[in-house]
Amino acid sequence: MPRELAPVSVVIPAYNAEASIGRALESIAMQTLLPAEVIVVDDGSRDATVDAARAMQAGLEPARLVVITQSNGGAGAARNRAIAEATQPYLAFLDADDEWLPEKMARSMDIMRDGDFVLVAHDYLDRTPAGDVHVDCRRRFEEGDDPFLSLYLKGYIPSISVVTRSSAVIACGGFDETLRNAQDFDLWLKLLAAPGARFTLFGEALARYHHDAANSIMSHTERRIACCREIALRYVPALQQRHVPVLPAVCRRLFYVYLEAMRAKPAGSLGFGLRLIADAVAVSVRYGFGGAAMTPRFQTVAAVLSGLWIFGVLAGYAAQYRSYFGLILRALGLDGA
Repeated sequence: MPRELAPVSVVIPAYNAEASIGRALESIAMQTLLPAEVIVVDDGSRDATVDAARAMQAGLEPARLVVITQSNGGAGAARNRAIAEATQPYLAFLDADDEWLPEKMARSMDIMRDGDFVLVAHDYLDRTPAGDVHVDCRRRFEEGDDPFLSLYLKGYIPSISVVTRSSAVIACGGFDETLRNAQDFDLWLKLLAAPGARFTLFGEALARYHHDAANSIMSHTERRIACCREIALRYVPALQQRHVPVLPAVCRRLFYVYLEAMRAKPAGSLGFGLRLIADAVAVSVRYGFGGAAMTPRFQTVAAVLSGLWIFGVLAGYAAQYRSYFGLILRALGLDGA
């Protein structure tokens, strides 16, 4: 009896994924509800990613496997190329080094159809040296009264869990290829920024995330900070439309961004902390507590007060680490002794 096919195109960007693309595609082949189409975009790989992907064609039948090659343009460009080639009304996303559990597609489509959502997502398993850890994304979705605000603050939607409408993704312009990190976070915010956009996240771990050291926060900390900071400011109009106080929301978002950086690189915590203060000051100068832009006079006053605040923070650090400053001064012969 022919297998039932879900009206879904699976988008898989791949770069030097020869060792893992087979596992990703095998996890699709093992779905209890098979997607109709799988599109792999090889983004300028220097290994045998294309051959490894094409070797999975028989295992995926009757689903259609499309393998496309292009020069390296980043994950956003690869995903956009796949979206342009997709023929199904729904899109799902899987990275070439991750995998789905067998019920992922069936459960996602059941919930999508029952609720008529723009997007559905779910929990996932984090593969660690000690074994799989269930990451509870549903808890973040349920925080507060507005799940969009929680999403803006903490970015709890994992791309490998998403099923969304192709028409909605195309209408909002797809992935922003100018962002080298966090393109997926930006797209979910674009899709869901309208107050009437309905989405949900259910508490079943139906995907497994494998850590890729070459693309971790440890490897691209500065780039990720820059992209997340840009996204935080980009969605100020959406916060204003929802009557969310802008200054507290943006500062909280920046705090979480820098906290992630501190956890990735503890040795740089002092520098990240000072940069967080500088960013918070810049936002304070730009926006009033009600979310409206400040007048030039108010900006001047805020800049002066912010400068005093920074001076106070630096003075606090100097007092905390005064013994180290004393050693430096003595080494330079500037301690007056």
